[in-house]
Amino acid sequence: MENVQKALEKNQEALRSLVILHRASDTIYKQEIETIKKYNLTMGQFGVLEALYNKGDLRIQELIDKLLSTSGNMTVVIKNMIRDGYITKVPDCHDKRASRIHLTDLGRKTIEAILPEHYDNIGRIFGVLNLEEQETLNAILKKFKR
Repeated sequence: MENVQKALEKNQEALRSLVILHRASDTIYKQEIETIKKYNLTMGQFGVLEALYNKGDLRIQELIDKLLSTSGNMTVVIKNMIRDGYITKVPDCHDKRASRIHLTDLGRKTIEAILPEHYDNIGRIFGVLNLEEQETLNAILKKFKR
């Protein structure tokens, strides 16, 4: 019991910071997902569309790495997006055993419709901070990437 109390007292502000960070992250996520929901997409599907739109065709593993997803989850997301006509699999010209994921015309039109609204929404969410505060927040959060 005494060790628990000592550890709590020693790390009280860090624990408080963690709770505040989690609550802020949850609030931001809930506000961010609202725009994406309007287009009947999940956050994973939106992430795939955005990555392909900005980076071009990608292998599934590249999408997994970029979106910090699991292979099982990404497989389901990809399968559903192919079914819905947002993406296709195309042979990788550098590796005949592999495929690349490609945006269809529907996928491109969808992401181009969402992005301006999404970017404006992110601007509103972070609008509680002025530019200098946003830069400070970015610098602070980058310290956790060690």
